[in-house]
Amino acid sequence: MTTIKDWPNQERPREKLLLRGSHALSDAELLAIFLRTGCKGIDVVALSRLLLNEFGSLHAIFAASETEFCAKKGLGQAKYVQLQAVLEMSRRYLKEPLQKGVALTSAQQTKEFLVAKMHAYPNEVFAAILLDTQHQIICFHEFFFGSIDSATVHPRIIVQKVLHENAAAIILVHNHPSGDPTASISDKKITAKIIDAMRLIDVRVLDHFIIGDQKTTSFAEKGWI
Repeated sequence: MTTIKDWPNQERPREKLLLRGSHALSDAELLAIFLRTGCKGIDVVALSRLLLNEFGSLHAIFAASETEFCAKKGLGQAKYVQLQAVLEMSRRYLKEPLQKGVALTSAQQTKEFLVAKMHAYPNEVFAAILLDTQHQIICFHEFFFGSIDSATVHPRIIVQKVLHENAAAIILVHNHPSGDPTASISDKKITAKIIDAMRLIDVRVLDHFIIGDQKTTSFAEKGWI
């Protein structure tokens, strides 16, 4: 049976990453590096493809419970613990540049932090990054939980927090557990209500991100703010 050791160097996941960078690898190849070894009769890349097919996506693998994860071929508690540690390190790495007093200068950096923070939430969460007059971070605050619609998001609660923190601008964000970041009519109405409320206290809404599975929607990029 042919194994990965028999493959040309440039086709082996680890060697390919070193030669071309991590961006050049497929989801299956990245997962194969994490898993390290395959199972009897199946190499690690084939196992990775099988797992991606069974779970449906990398996101589903990351979001799986311990029981769901360990039930799959080639996985177990040790791999589950290792994965959770990797995920938490990634979250902390992305969060480090977004500490209190740090100025937000990159929309991409902000997006990466919000994706890492919110994409795995099982329910909808509506939150915001509060900023001072220099667009330095004051805090990240989660406001509302559950099914998010215009009836459950109360601008006055956000106004109270903004005034308490003496914020000058905010970036809104909420997740879509379905994985589809398309903005609904309700999402647009909520945003408009909050913009109107913030305008009364002279606070700018810089953006509203909707976090999905593999993609995000930015109201600013769409020209809606």
